[in-house]
Amino acid sequence: MDTLTSADLPLGETAPPQTSARPFVREKNGRSELILAVSGAKCGGCLAKIEKNVSALEGIDHVRMNLSTGRLVADWTSDGFNPDRIIETLNGLGYPSKPFDPDLVDASRQKRERGLLLAMAVAGFAAANIMLLSVSVWAGKGEMSDATRTLLHWVSAAIAIPTVAFSGRPFFSSALGALRGGHVNMDVPISLAVLLATGLSIYETIHHGEHSYFDAAVMLLFFLLIGRFLEARLQRQAYKAADDLAAMQAVTVSRRLEDGSIETVASGSLGVGDTLIISTGERLPVDADLMSAEASLNTSLVTGEVMPQLEPQGTRIYAGSVNLGAPIEVAVATTTDDSLIGEISRLLDVGEQKRSKYRQIADKAAELYVPIVHTLAAVAFIGWFIISGDVRTALFTAISVLVITCPCALALAAPVVQIVAAGRLFRANAFLKSGDALERIAACDHIVFDKTGTLTELTPHFDDTEESRETLNLAAHLARASRHPLSRAVVQAACPGPVAENVEEHKGLGLSGLIDGKEARLGSWEWVSAENGAAPEDNVSLWFWIDGSAPAPLHLTEDIKKGAKELLHSLDELGVTYEICSGDHPARVEEVAARVGVQNFTGGIKPVGKAERVDALSVEGHKVLMIGDGLNDAGALASSHAALAPGGALDAARTASDAVYSGESLENIATVIRVARSAQGRIKENFGLAVIYNLIAVPIALLGFVTPLIAAIAMSGSSIVVTLNALRVASGKTK
Repeated sequence: MDTLTSADLPLGETAPPQTSARPFVREKNGRSELILAVSGAKCGGCLAKIEKNVSALEGIDHVRMNLSTGRLVADWTSDGFNPDRIIETLNGLGYPSKPFDPDLVDASRQKRERGLLLAMAVAGFAAANIMLLSVSVWAGKGEMSDATRTLLHWVSAAIAIPTVAFSGRPFFSSALGALRGGHVNMDVPISLAVLLATGLSIYETIHHGEHSYFDAAVMLLFFLLIGRFLEARLQRQAYKAADDLAAMQAVTVSRRLEDGSIETVASGSLGVGDTLIISTGERLPVDADLMSAEASLNTSLVTGEVMPQLEPQGTRIYAGSVNLGAPIEVAVATTTDDSLIGEISRLLDVGEQKRSKYRQIADKAAELYVPIVHTLAAVAFIGWFIISGDVRTALFTAISVLVITCPCALALAAPVVQIVAAGRLFRANAFLKSGDALERIAACDHIVFDKTGTLTELTPHFDDTEESRETLNLAAHLARASRHPLSRAVVQAACPGPVAENVEEHKGLGLSGLIDGKEARLGSWEWVSAENGAAPEDNVSLWFWIDGSAPAPLHLTEDIKKGAKELLHSLDELGVTYEICSGDHPARVEEVAARVGVQNFTGGIKPVGKAERVDALSVEGHKVLMIGDGLNDAGALASSHAALAPGGALDAARTASDAVYSGESLENIATVIRVARSAQGRIKENFGLAVIYNLIAVPIALLGFVTPLIAAIAMSGSSIVVTLNALRVASGKTK
């Protein structure tokens, strides 16, 4: 299972013992590879530290860490290398790890999310009750007896101490792990502030002091747990795309043995040269060479091509293609890891790794925050101890500095905007999936559109004109006896009617039958043309012939999705450029581009080619927003700076994207961009407000004019201001 630090584990559980990595090493092309689940890495600095130290191990050739999924992939060629050294190195750095098992990762992350939710609920309930007691103490000042006040402090302590121990565990464990690894993170000053405020409150309560600060400690935990929970919920979806592709390949298939018998085996056990029997409707799990005379294939997942493809013997068929005709025999050309889907999986992993290195504004601010706050608190303690000679006064001031500068507003600045923006997008039928998606979408200046399923409807239809109506109705007599996608399209376009007699389906060619006693055919030009002459220049994919008449074409048309032209107009206003990049036939891509008004377009491009186009645009300096819906788009979706997918997209495409949009109009895409840009502005404003607040509050705290209680109130006030500013995303029009 995925290994977690105690900060990441559900509350009440402990980290599992270290497991040997040797049984999990995979041998591939003369190289050894190990995939580990690493926990505790939360920012670009953690990622760089992990990759640098693991790469420094003698014998290691390559190391790749994916911050979003928590996966680390290391490979080597040295026979004597001990893979346990990688785990030992990571543990020594404060990032516990264990061999990766995708079957249990999501369950462990869900447990962590539930644990954070429970901790947040407990802290919120405790904060409300302690604040009620604090209000009683404040209101009764001058009238309440010392004994009564002390009793209320003890009641607050009874609520706060177990709450701090329970709800503070994610921060305490994370801070302890960082300190053991020889570095600090944002959880270190948080833990110090909470523990010192709680400890000082206990001291004051024992000595019948006038003030206690249990409310400050618990309220601080509650606010910070809100941000931590939102972050965990958004990040849990980030790693699913590669697992979806792996599940697509983790199937069983029929393999023909040398003696002619058939056995069912897992696709992962296939070897190059194995003979497979692919039944009607079955998807190929590996790349293979066609051994049968011909095959009718649906390659839409691979190329985006909406029309079924008739392929001759010897053709290379790619994983993900579906056999539409009679059962076929193929020879395995690659293993699952080296197939087209395997290559797309690697593109996804590389793309996710690239995105995981994206440094959000909060990460940049955190790098400066920790050393500055620690220095200020230390200066406050030393300075006031020298001035007053009183440890208690010096400690009060230092705690006030820690609490008043505690990164509550800083921690909420981005998450609260994200959740408000997510609600705004939800009302616009768009669903945010990634924590840092808003920042990346807002930065995009160029869009790469897929065609089929993105700009056009997935199901094509036949032109319904007066000239074609009679032909369609007659062709439907044959089509009603077939489940072929093109036959279904003919039936949908035609009027209701009978089924032809003696209908036969001819593999890779079409249909034949009798209509009112006349022989009729529906299919390719070669099939319907009795003379089998050269195809006309206006050749189309489907023809109909009935005895006594010449072959008639059935013209296929793709419907442009509603709002396409309005979307492009909005993109022009937003200053965003765009192009179409499709695996469909170049002629159809050109036709669609002309209809919607896109000047730049490319057709007949393979999945890897799409990802390469995105990378080329990135090299040119563009921040690319990729929009696609198919397996052939998944690699480009992951490689882009940000990605969107329609609601009807393939699972791998949806999970590789940052947001999913639905609804009747493509204008939702423009709404996503506008909201993202508005949210980016609010996030920057929130950090600006946090900086202004600290510039005012810190000097006052350093001069000793702020008690921990006032510091807690000020800290809460700053968080409220940040939240109110974030609500501006949900109101009014976005630019």
